[in-house]
Amino acid sequence: MLLHYQIDGPEGAPVLVLSNSMGTTLSLWQPQIQALTAHFRVLRYDTHGHGQTTKRGKVTLAQLGEDVISLLDHLNIDKACFCGISVGGLTGLWLARFAPERFHALAVANTAAKIGDQASWLSRARAVRQEGMGVVAAGTADRWFTREFRQHHPQDVEQLVHSLAKMDAEGYAEGCEALAAADLRAEVSAITVPMLIIAGEFDPVTTVADANSLAKNIAGSSVVTLPASHLSNVEAAGAFTAALLTFFGSNHER
Repeated sequence: MLLHYQIDGPEGAPVLVLSNSMGTTLSLWQPQIQALTAHFRVLRYDTHGHGQTTKRGKVTLAQLGEDVISLLDHLNIDKACFCGISVGGLTGLWLARFAPERFHALAVANTAAKIGDQASWLSRARAVRQEGMGVVAAGTADRWFTREFRQHHPQDVEQLVHSLAKMDAEGYAEGCEALAAADLRAEVSAITVPMLIIAGEFDPVTTVADANSLAKNIAGSSVVTLPASHLSNVEAAGAFTAALLTFFGSNHER
């Protein structure tokens, strides 16, 4: 298996797949693990070019989605729940649209049918290839967290930014290029799987308006807005976890 993954929680419990954001690894979900593994067998993985996943080469959103399907197949998991944040959330939207039979329900956090614009992502890809990851890491804390969280939890912020700065520049650049091309705005209205959309009240990257737009276009979906910026599972960890447990508690089967 080309993807680095980790499984926690009791055998026989319903499987919940967690998909992290750009510039982070599967450790991003540590705030959720204790609570989630009381109810689920939790499957985390490092996305293309991130952490210990050494995949390289041009990547598309479809490939990021197919990576999840391949991982489920590899582990003989027929059907699972899924939660992704940022690009992981966009991956969840793709899975809900193109592989709905593999999921009981999906939660997508701090995401949009199209994240950012093509020119900005391609510019960022060029920058990290030319100057290294430091050029991205420098301004990331301001996008990922509110000022209040940065002041009160400096170690948590520093750890995540340090991890980003050490990330493989080429793997990150390939992710930027995938996001430059990714656009599901014409597809999301065809999604019929139960879906929870989580927004960060102060998220400048994928806004509450983005979340509401998704909800408007995805029949039966619901929105939860948390007092957080872009990495809401870290900044509002307790409320994020509670939202997942409530949603998946009524939308999973063994």
